[in-house]
Amino acid sequence: MPLKHLLIIYLISTLLVFLPSFGLAKLFVKAKVPAWKAYVPFYNTWVMQEIAQRPKHWVFWQFIPVIGWFITPGIFIEFAKVFAKYSFGAHTMASLLPFIYFPYIASKPDTRFVGPQTVKLYQKPAWREWVDAAVFAVVAATLIRTFIFEAYTIPSGSMEKTLLVKDFLFVSKLSYGPRIPNTPLSVPFVHNYMPVTNGKSYSELVQLPYIRWFGSMPKRNDVVVFNFPAGDTVIHKEGFESLTPYIDIKRMADRGDRDAKMILADRENYPVVSHPVDKTDNYIKRCVAVAGDSIEVKHNVVYLNGVRQEPPAYSELNYKVEVTAPALDMDVMKTEYDVDFDKQEIISMGGNVYRMLLTIAAKDKMQKNGLIKTIEPWDTQERDVFPYDTVHNWTMDNFGPVWVPKKGTTIQLTPENFHIYERAIRKYEHTDLEERNGKYFINGQENSSYTFQMDYFWMMGDNRQGSQDSRKWGFVPEDRIVGKAWMIWFSWDGGPRWKRLFNIIK
Repeated sequence: MPLKHLLIIYLISTLLVFLPSFGLAKLFVKAKVPAWKAYVPFYNTWVMQEIAQRPKHWVFWQFIPVIGWFITPGIFIEFAKVFAKYSFGAHTMASLLPFIYFPYIASKPDTRFVGPQTVKLYQKPAWREWVDAAVFAVVAATLIRTFIFEAYTIPSGSMEKTLLVKDFLFVSKLSYGPRIPNTPLSVPFVHNYMPVTNGKSYSELVQLPYIRWFGSMPKRNDVVVFNFPAGDTVIHKEGFESLTPYIDIKRMADRGDRDAKMILADRENYPVVSHPVDKTDNYIKRCVAVAGDSIEVKHNVVYLNGVRQEPPAYSELNYKVEVTAPALDMDVMKTEYDVDFDKQEIISMGGNVYRMLLTIAAKDKMQKNGLIKTIEPWDTQERDVFPYDTVHNWTMDNFGPVWVPKKGTTIQLTPENFHIYERAIRKYEHTDLEERNGKYFINGQENSSYTFQMDYFWMMGDNRQGSQDSRKWGFVPEDRIVGKAWMIWFSWDGGPRWKRLFNIIK
């Protein structure tokens, strides 16, 4: 963790215990303790624990980064009790607005010190026991979800067969270092929209810069969860969001597509919503290239820095397959080779020729069993790919080469690479970039060189021809990285898929 981040954390911790001091000083006097002790940060909480006869080791917990922020309100609540403040409202005010609450009760003539012995005689109503337990559970779960791990569900087949639809995962936040929420004011356990009202689940009243503690970046072949880079602006309607990104609709409209133009013009039925970085939709893909790498795809085979990379064991590709059998048994194909007719993973092309979506393991097994007569890759020839210009004649199956930006590295902007790096510079690094008459202007000054401020990554789905990935929207900046997919804790497909439970993701 950079020193400046640590200093910010402890500055916040200090303010939390110092700002209520002006009210605490008067309350200290009521408890027959010198007022000056209230103005010494952390010593004041030590004295408060002495007065309340509560464990003093709580004070040391305050120095644990961020977790300490949740310990301090507990100390304030225990201190409020020795002044006969037992209500749920009083404890809420003491924990959330102590700098207002303590001066307020200190100014009231009827506020008196009753001492810790009287507090022991107080019995909470049963409903308070439940409410307090619920609040504690929410706080604890929020801390775990933010800083340690988070549950995630696979929504699509872009990672098949490595990960299947309705696999339930644990995503480790510790693997790359926990990221501080950019929007801390949000409803617990809800990502970006409320489940009933469908409104935003967060407030942008407080926004924090990108901060990652104990940061380390994804490695090649890691399965990574990240915030969708092109999801900062979306059409908030079913069937759109990150599934059909706003930037794609806008690009189609610029090309003259009438339906796209209609959608953009109808803001009432197709409302456009902007999200901060940490509230864009979560995606999961495999990191195939890290900052500083040069990546190229040839017939869906990845070449990294000029070296051919073996595909993941359960990655899928489409093949044109001529089989030796006169007919294929559907049950045998599903049980032996994990290929499903119902999911259109096999499509007859006439005779003994099929288009098959096969894993490497299934292809090898079919060849070993003598079921395949001839086989060749099936290229989709889809050309609507990043960076969507007329300079690069790339397809989903044959893409690049492209260099992945690395923090601190300077590049020269050229007509060949301008559209490749334009969005990263403008949108992700918030730098004003313009091209005018073949010249480049950065923050208003003519300059053809640019130094990147962040590391970037290239993400691809294991289902290489059924994945919306970096070939569609480009680089993933480091501030979008959420965590590493760690373990499948449950899986469902009409019933539990028992063999997948507690599998470590590779």
